[in-house]
Amino acid sequence: MILIDAQGLGASRPGRALFTDLSLTLSDGDRIGVVGLNGCGKSTLLTMMSGQREPEAGAVRRGRNARVGALPQLPVLPAGTVRSAVCDGLDGQEWQGEAMLSRLGMGGVLDASTDQLSGGQKKRVALAALLAREWDALILDEPTNHLDLDAIAYLEEWLAAFPGGLLLVTHDRHVLDRVTNKVLEIDRGATYLHVPSERTGGSGYAAYLAARAEREAQAATAEQTRKNLARHELAWLRRGAPARTSKPKARIDAANALLARGPQASAREGELGLSLGSARLGSKGVELHGVGFSWPSARDGGDAGSLLVLKPLEYMLEPGDRLGIVGPNGAGKSTLLDLIAGRLQPTQGSIEIGRTVKIGYYDQLGRDLEVNQRVRDAVAGDKSEPTLDDVKLMRQFWFDGDAQFAPIGTLSGGERRRLQLLLTLIEQPNVLLLDEPTNDLDLDTLRALEEFLDDWPGIVVVVSHDRVFLDRTVTEVVALDGNGRATKVRGGVAGWRAHHAATQAGTTLANTAAPRIATPPPTRPVSRKSPSTLRRQLALADRELADAIAARDGVQNELVAAGGDHKELARLSATLATSQSRVDAAEERWLALADEAESLLMDI
Repeated sequence: MILIDAQGLGASRPGRALFTDLSLTLSDGDRIGVVGLNGCGKSTLLTMMSGQREPEAGAVRRGRNARVGALPQLPVLPAGTVRSAVCDGLDGQEWQGEAMLSRLGMGGVLDASTDQLSGGQKKRVALAALLAREWDALILDEPTNHLDLDAIAYLEEWLAAFPGGLLLVTHDRHVLDRVTNKVLEIDRGATYLHVPSERTGGSGYAAYLAARAEREAQAATAEQTRKNLARHELAWLRRGAPARTSKPKARIDAANALLARGPQASAREGELGLSLGSARLGSKGVELHGVGFSWPSARDGGDAGSLLVLKPLEYMLEPGDRLGIVGPNGAGKSTLLDLIAGRLQPTQGSIEIGRTVKIGYYDQLGRDLEVNQRVRDAVAGDKSEPTLDDVKLMRQFWFDGDAQFAPIGTLSGGERRRLQLLLTLIEQPNVLLLDEPTNDLDLDTLRALEEFLDDWPGIVVVVSHDRVFLDRTVTEVVALDGNGRATKVRGGVAGWRAHHAATQAGTTLANTAAPRIATPPPTRPVSRKSPSTLRRQLALADRELADAIAARDGVQNELVAAGGDHKELARLSATLATSQSRVDAAEERWLALADEAESLLMDI
């Protein structure tokens, strides 16, 4: 059944077209992800498809009686409580709305007023209101923003089981890979619909990646062919007047046209210019000594108790450290970053900052950007006009031409985040605090940021629920449990994810089949190995895991480069499956040895 049919859509912004002649049909069972660079028109397309905005060209038609629910990038909630915003109109099924709020981390604020919520909380409430109702089609703009890991996992499962039509924009590569069966790519005003095939597998995201790599290879081949033809035609034109007069005029015109034509302009010139340098960082970074924090229970100055956020924590951040901070929403992750940045003062303990430390804070809400201010004026800062270096930096961050003169209010959400990133890095910090850095950034910018952090010499502290981004950028993890406890998790992201999955499975089992008789907790197996033997085996397991990951990543790169060679793709797919199995086995060995080492330390 066709739910939404769009034909010949067009949209533009001052100075350029976003897309033209875009046609898209959404039917039952379609799960279409929309991808493209920030500012290419993804959110504009979604507002047209949902009926919130009239297209500049073309038309959008809905199937008869089709129920379409939409989650905009910046939702507006009705006045009243959180409970009423979600549950009103559910007609006896209010429990579904409350359950959905709980699933999305908003169960504790049912009676809060909607006008007191943060932007992220409003997004979660609007999403809960959608998921608690029945729809034939859902249109979702960045639904994973501001969700914690458990909420993202639940949403992923929910969307995978949704029987209707789904159209979504998201930066979460796990969700794109798991949920979509088609991907619509917007690239320089043109659109491409990628559908899985036997060659690419069942994921729309995989089909998009394969088609994009193939298209770029074909463009390079076509440009080389054009250059070869141009050389021949140039030689012919240079033979002199007799040669030219002996040929038809049409041949001369075609030759001139071929010489004048160049390759299609790239979507963005050059690589994202993140390497702006950093201040030298000495041997001492940031040291947390017994740092704890509590909010006053009454924010207006009352002293009737306090709200514990962080129990005393000891931690040292040294040059080169890559720390991820994870935990449920409201656990205090952003508060911990605010403490390190000096925006908050600990209520217990102290924080020592090295003499050479210069902190750059790319926070969740972003800088206070004036919406009427132009991009170039924000970059110039206190200077009356941007310098030549400032102009170069704007171009490196893909703000070129008219984009430098655009008011900030006309930028897309992703473009504003990219501007905030520029304003953070232009100060040349040597300690980077990144609070949900993946929100609203496009996939190309995310990859560029990940590669930049690979070689950046300073300290990086990341708060994120983006599993791919954490895998790529951090080596250690501190998990906050929501009750004030912060725990360093062995094994980095892989260890934390395994620990978290086991904890969740245990919680689910306990909730579904609670034992009638209390039983003592299982005892850890006592290690019979010496500490030196365990250290040696752990080091070997760590190297084995790193080698396995490197081998798997190499096969993935070969897959991208294989293009349309079906036999090679089939061979590499089998190799990739074997490589992934090797990674999984190496992770299991590492975790088993880490657990054994921990039991030995406890025994001592």
